[in-house]
This record gives sequence, C-alpha cells and structure tokens, in this order.
Amino acid sequence: MYPSTQSVAPSTPNKIAAPARFPIPNNKTQNTGTHPNRNTEIKFGIVSTRCPDIAKSYYEAMPSVFTMIINRDLPGHFVWEDDDAIAILSINPIQTGHALIIPRAEIDHWLDVPPELAAHLMVVAQTVGSAQMAAFGPPRVGLIIAGHEVPHAHLHVIPMFDIGDLSFANAQASVPPDELAQAAELLRSHLPAG
Repeated sequence: MYPSTQSVAPSTPNKIAAPARFPIPNNKTQNTGTHPNRNTEIKFGIVSTRCPDIAKSYYEAMPSVFTMIINRDLPGHFVWEDDDAIAILSINPIQTGHALIIPRAEIDHWLDVPPELAAHLMVVAQTVGSAQMAAFGPPRVGLIIAGHEVPHAHLHVIPMFDIGDLSFANAQASVPPDELAQAAELLRSHLPAG
C-alpha cells in the first residue's frame, strides 16, 4: 500500500503545525457558498497554529485587499467587472497587461470556490487572455493560481513571451500608475463591450 498512513502520520501530535483553513461562524462577512464535498459553509478565516498557545481565530475577519479594491476603498485598474467577478491589472506585473481575475466572494482557497463560480472565473480569464493577445501581441498567455500573497482566491493571467514570464521572481517592484492606466485602457479597448 503506497503511501502507508503509518509511514506518514506522526506518532505524537506536532506542536508546530502549518497554518490551517477553516470555516468561521461570522454572519457579517460576504463570504458565502458551500463546497460540494464538505458539510460546511464557506467563510473567510485563517488560523495561525504555528504556536498553539498564541493561536487566534478571527471571527471579525478583516476584508482582503481585493475586497477593499472591489468596494472602491482602495484604487485598482479595472478591466472587467460583472456580478460575480472583476479583473484588475497587477500592481507588480510580470509583463505589461498582467491581470488578476478575482471573484467578488471572498473565498480564501481556490479549492473552495464553488464549481459554477470557478467555471465563470475561467471564462473571464479566457476573455481577458484573448484581449491580452490582441492588445500586447504575446505568442502565449499563461495562467497561474498561486494564492500565497493574498487570502482571496484569484487567477493571474499573464501575457507570455517566454517561460520566464510565469516566474514571480520577474515581477516588477513598482510601476507608475500612469503606465498601469495606459495598459488598462489598451486592454479594455480589446474586450467585448458589455
């Protein structure tokens, strides 16, 4: 039997564990949905269990930076917006036109995104990717789901001129806002009206 649960399960509980995800009973958040394989309601929340004695659960979860952008509390260079998702340009793009497809629902992990919403996000990513091809002329457009930098599921849609364009090590530290605005305008001009 491979892998054996005896060979991978610790014999004693580990006092230092990796960060865990779990549903938070907080009706004040906008994070709703159910996962088809779980009997829990999806709510945003992270518990850090690196040190169990100090671990905290956040029942009054602070909105993610993406939720603050969606709510217009923070600026963003919007290229797409509908009832379920938005697309904005990354402020640390790997390539000009690097876009983030973000669900309005604040769902931490992409595995918890309901299938219907996941399918919609992929359609938006394809639409934005096609516009990137027309606007910026790359031979390919890449797609990455990373999820470590912001606890709100999102897809990176990146114009690719070579495989290095999928490396976050090549992301720009900062881009002048006027350059992002110009790239957003060019990208919007190649998106279908709607």
